[in-house]
Amino acid sequence: MKQRTRIRWLVALLLVVPLLASQAWAVDQEKRAEVAKKKAEVLEQSIVTEGGDVSPDPSMTITKPGIQAVDPAGKAPLDNAITCMARSLYWETKGQNAATMEAVANVMMNRLSSDEFPDTICEVVKQGGEQGACQFSWWCDGRADEVKEEDSYLIVKEVTRKALNQQLEDRTDGALFFHQRSISPRWASAFLRTAEVGKLLFYKPQD
Repeated sequence: MKQRTRIRWLVALLLVVPLLASQAWAVDQEKRAEVAKKKAEVLEQSIVTEGGDVSPDPSMTITKPGIQAVDPAGKAPLDNAITCMARSLYWETKGQNAATMEAVANVMMNRLSSDEFPDTICEVVKQGGEQGACQFSWWCDGRADEVKEEDSYLIVKEVTRKALNQQLEDRTDGALFFHQRSISPRWASAFLRTAEVGKLLFYKPQD
């Protein structure tokens, strides 16, 4: 009888320990995600007020574990800088290389530091949506915005981290606009082409 009781307790313990470990891991991930979001907000606003040439305080830079803890499944609401930028890079550069992802991130950061565009990443991404003429086409295409390829999402989140930490070289030479090589929008002729990266062409206003 005692032997059976011991076995039952052992089985119960073996079931409880992994559950407790899983719960502790989930709490830790949630804390990391919240810290990363708060850092992103501070970094975002420092770019708006000080421009993109001032290096952030090292204590405020977003870590790799922190960035990956935010929206791990790619299904969270687009209500913070990390999620808005990562999801936008995912859809705007789908199937393209890291250099293209970085170039689109450059455009988003250039817009953030420009007086001509909104003061948050989410507002930059969603700009024009109320008129049905989105600056970033994926936001207005009527399709689901959830991530479908986890590996690609991990990569764009790392690009997002570097962008917000101001650790990316500007591949676009200050571009504020871009389009696919396969199209020729009328507005492009009024701007200065600054770069060609992957399948995208980049522009900024004429001096």
